[in-house]
Amino acid sequence: MDVENAYGSMWSVGMSEQPGHDLPPQALDEHASKAGLRTVAVFEAAKGLLVLATAATLIAVHHRVEDFAEDLLNYLHVDFDRQWAQALINGASKLSDMRLWTILTVACSYATVHCIEAWGLWHRRVWAEWFALLSGAIYLPIEILKVSERASWERIAVLVINLVIVLYMLEIRVREMRLRRKNATRGTF
Repeated sequence: MDVENAYGSMWSVGMSEQPGHDLPPQALDEHASKAGLRTVAVFEAAKGLLVLATAATLIAVHHRVEDFAEDLLNYLHVDFDRQWAQALINGASKLSDMRLWTILTVACSYATVHCIEAWGLWHRRVWAEWFALLSGAIYLPIEILKVSERASWERIAVLVINLVIVLYMLEIRVREMRLRRKNATRGTF
């Protein structure tokens, strides 16, 4: 018996016992919208690159980070009495070398994860769809809580964008699972 026949018969035996449960896993999603996945990929890559740019800026100005924070708030015409403006100035005043390295490590890790996810979505990888679905869903309760505490257009926008991405990824994965189950009952895959 050659390898191809052994492989084919192995899957056909599994299919006859439990339709749809023993199909070989698919690495590439051939059915999802390429444009939709690439839109999400660009968004995820942008998040990762924005964090890297912020980290690079922090490295460049870390000796005078308090002045930089104040200049940034002035440039953006942000009222210094706003809560997040105070948090930025307070954080800048407490930035030690150890905290800087901790922030940079977290920023690089975050950016790496999002850029890998973006690559996977751009190339229509199933693992990236699952990853985008799960990682986005993890943040939803926190984002809902933040909006319920104090609704602002920024918090609502973040929640809506994340919800749209999670629902889109869920729709892709559910549709693919239904299609695979349907094809398995027909005996095709």
